[in-house]
Amino acid sequence: MAHEEARWLRLDGVDPLLDASGRLTWGAMEDGAALFLGLDEGRPLFAPLVWMAAPGQRAFALFRVLGMMSARDAAIWGAVRSLNEWHNRHRFCSVCGHASESFRAGWGRKCPNCGAEHFPRVDPVVIMLAEHRGRVLLGRQPAYPPGRYSALAGFVEPGESIEEAVAREIHEEAGIAVGAVRYVASQPWPFPGQLMIACIAAAESDAIRLDATELEDAFWASRDEVRAALAGAPDATFDAPPHFAIANTLLTRWIDEEKET
Repeated sequence: MAHEEARWLRLDGVDPLLDASGRLTWGAMEDGAALFLGLDEGRPLFAPLVWMAAPGQRAFALFRVLGMMSARDAAIWGAVRSLNEWHNRHRFCSVCGHASESFRAGWGRKCPNCGAEHFPRVDPVVIMLAEHRGRVLLGRQPAYPPGRYSALAGFVEPGESIEEAVAREIHEEAGIAVGAVRYVASQPWPFPGQLMIACIAAAESDAIRLDATELEDAFWASRDEVRAALAGAPDATFDAPPHFAIANTLLTRWIDEEKET
């Protein structure tokens, strides 16, 4: 922190502050609890440890800012957001209940009472397309912007494999049984700290039985409908997930598979 070229990430609470070119803004070091982010060509980078009034909140307005950021800046800010969320959710030792303290430059918390050490964790989440005869299943939650549809998703439960989680979530939310599951890609998602695991599953039927407590609506989308949505066509039947979300990648990969066959 005493390095003459050390830089401090500027934030608005825990949200990114961008300059006129859409880049993260950095300044001279400031006082306060810090998170060490690593070295950029020998220059130490830090971010503030922010105490949040309500950790875990997500605003779709923030996605517009995220859409302006480069992949590198988004990854740096995503790590900062996830770390801050973790610290805010783990202020007290889970062993003895005593207030814990940040250590290892913000990459852990230690209990001064019992000595227990705690380290950041990520929650695995499966996000998937069910495929049936050239169409994929898409759904929407009530919180989505109007017209937005996306892949189904859910947390991996204890004792489950990725494939089992995919099959369970699709069956729970849409009443559809699936067979073979194939992995596509993964992405960290800092709201608050998930690892999104994208897959495509072969559906055994197309009869949707919607769980209204999970989804507002679901439908089978053709490749033409998905292409139109990804292209932002004015006559598209739905709005696609934003380009920085892995659901967009999942739909794009599914479209690209047709070109490879």
